[in-house]
This record gives sequence, structure tokens and C-alpha cells, in this order.
Amino acid sequence: MALTNEFIQAQLVAKFGDQVTAFSTSYGILSFESPKEVNLKVLQFLYDEPSLGFTFLTDLCGVNYPDNIGGELVVVYHLHNFTENVRLRFSVATSIAQPDVFTASKLFESANWMERETFDFYGINFVGHSNLKRILNVDEMDYFPLRKEYPLEDQTRIDKDDEMFGRG
Repeated sequence: MALTNEFIQAQLVAKFGDQVTAFSTSYGILSFESPKEVNLKVLQFLYDEPSLGFTFLTDLCGVNYPDNIGGELVVVYHLHNFTENVRLRFSVATSIAQPDVFTASKLFESANWMERETFDFYGINFVGHSNLKRILNVDEMDYFPLRKEYPLEDQTRIDKDDEMFGRG
């Protein structure tokens, strides 16, 4: 039997009920969400369940939605089942006020560096991570550069006058 998105969704709903939500499919990839408190349970189930077998973490990244109050920061996991060649996308949201998400580095060793990078650029604290420190930016940096907290341009700069670029 081929592993279909409908089967994966049915397995997740049977196990977690209404804790898994927002199912959608884009370009053949199933996407869904859950509360951050159960991220490890969902990941462990996807890994351990023999009929699912998502044993490879392709990518882990952060996203900032500043207008989504209470869920401004999102951690996105991209998982792959090599046997059936099926991918899925799983996300959990957290607030900027308390950006804590449980680490997946004990389940997927590849999550180690990806979580460090996500911490470095978004400030998401991966609880239980063995070495959560900046990986690309300097230690003295007191902000997280990929958060959308600042305007793209300084509106007071005179060298950015539209007339200088033929737009005025």
C-alpha cells in the first residue's frame, strides 16, 4: 500500500485528535500544525510508527509572522520517508514573549545545527538542546536579524530620495 497524504492525516488524527490541525496539501506535500507542547510527541510518532516511517529531518527553520499575536515565531520541520519517497511539513508556533520549543536534536541529530541557526536568527529557545549558542552571528549581537522588528529602510535618509532614481 502506498503512503498517501490522506493515510498520514488519518493516522495523526487517530493518535492526536484535535491537537493536530490546519491540514493542507501544496505541491503534493502534506502540511499541518500542532501546539508547541506536543511537538516531540508528534515527531516521535512520525518517526516510530512503522506505517509512517518519517526517519529523516530534511530541514528545520524559523519564520516570523509579526501580526500573528501569540504565535509570532514558527518552527517548521520538513520530514522525509525515504522508503516511500514522501515528504511532509509540520509546524509549531510560539510567542516572542516566551519563544520556547522542545529540541528535536535527541531524535534527529541533524536538528542540532539547524536549531542553533534558528536560535541565532530568530531567538527561538530550543529547550533541552545541548549546546544552544550562536553559530553564524557574533556572540555580542543583542538582536535576532531575521525577525521583522525594524523597517526595511530609514525613511529619513536624504540619499534615498526617489527623485535621484527617476521615481519622483
